[in-house]
Amino acid sequence: MLSKILSRGGPAAAYLMVRFLKSVTLLAALPISLLLGWIIPGATAGLVRLANSERYRAAKYLGAPQAEELPPALPRQSGDVVTLFRDKSFRRSLKCLLMPVVMIPELCVAVFAVLGAPAAVAGMLLWKLDPGNFSLMGVGVDSWFEALTNGPVQILVSLGFLGWVAPAVARAHARAALTLLAPSAEQLETARLEQRVEELTKSRAGAVDSHGAELRRIERDLHDGTQAQLVSLAMRIGVAKQLMAEDPEKAAKLLDDARDGAEQAMTELRGVLRTMYPPILADRGLAGAVSALAARCPLPVELRIGQLGDVPAAVEAAAYFVVAESLTNVTKHSAAGHVDVQLERRGSELYLAVTDDGIGGARISEQSDLLGRGSGLHGMLHRVRAIDGHMELQSPIGGPTSVEVILPCG
Repeated sequence: MLSKILSRGGPAAAYLMVRFLKSVTLLAALPISLLLGWIIPGATAGLVRLANSERYRAAKYLGAPQAEELPPALPRQSGDVVTLFRDKSFRRSLKCLLMPVVMIPELCVAVFAVLGAPAAVAGMLLWKLDPGNFSLMGVGVDSWFEALTNGPVQILVSLGFLGWVAPAVARAHARAALTLLAPSAEQLETARLEQRVEELTKSRAGAVDSHGAELRRIERDLHDGTQAQLVSLAMRIGVAKQLMAEDPEKAAKLLDDARDGAEQAMTELRGVLRTMYPPILADRGLAGAVSALAARCPLPVELRIGQLGDVPAAVEAAAYFVVAESLTNVTKHSAAGHVDVQLERRGSELYLAVTDDGIGGARISEQSDLLGRGSGLHGMLHRVRAIDGHMELQSPIGGPTSVEVILPCG
């Protein structure tokens, strides 16, 4: 019974005492804040952060889900009163000023709950040292009768405060903080939309960068490979045409070389086109294309493909390239002995996971590390974000490494 009382009352008393200390600090800073808060933007922003801190602590004490935070205070210039009073987060956080109103009663409850019983024991044992100056239940102790009657009563009352009153007051305070400082539905929706716009802006910038890099790669491949082959092909055919009458055998050899060059140019051109949209996706679909990638991987691959349904072409291409790049990374860098690939439809989303049992330590970065790792994952991330998808990499040192991708199909 006593342990139950302590487990309930201890956290409640601690919560109330910390609230008291914050209230004292707020009360001390209140005059300066009222005088200078409209001039100093940081003062109003700090009040909003205090409100969010109170909501967080209240939710943690109640064991409730993480409370929604008030959006940050609006950016404003010093002395901009119009923006200040338009700021809904600031106006809502002003309710923090009610904390000093209740701090004294709450502190009295917490202190009596924690110290009432020890003080009663001390008074019962030590009242003889200074009769009349030791108080039990608010009454001075002048005799053993008073000590042995008022002392146990104070102990019981203190335990009652610790086990029931303090937790009730703490819960009431926490619920009031969650309710009074809660952001409005309009604020939450505005904050959600702003965050969404920010995410889309970042993903769009990443998509533009990725698209630009992809165009430069294709241009480089065409310029350095296919174009060079075609130029060489044209020169051979021109020389063969000049030699046709004088040296037919040499002209025929040049034409044979030109034919071989044409076949090589076609092979390189197909390779470039395959990186834009793999033909195997059109021929065999996403499941067949991923199965082909798994079959070509030099490592054992456990492939689990669920029902995929209709998947948009952009999503198919992104999923295909994620699997291809992941298997390439595993083969080159992970020292893994086994790879697991899972691909399935989850409602309106396509879920993809590639897991290996290698050494781990993979990181997403724009530049490759000393082992040549990182940039491929960065390209995968851009490709996924370009279609509003989500990618998560988990690769602790020592492994395993897991790449999880969620792509919207709606």
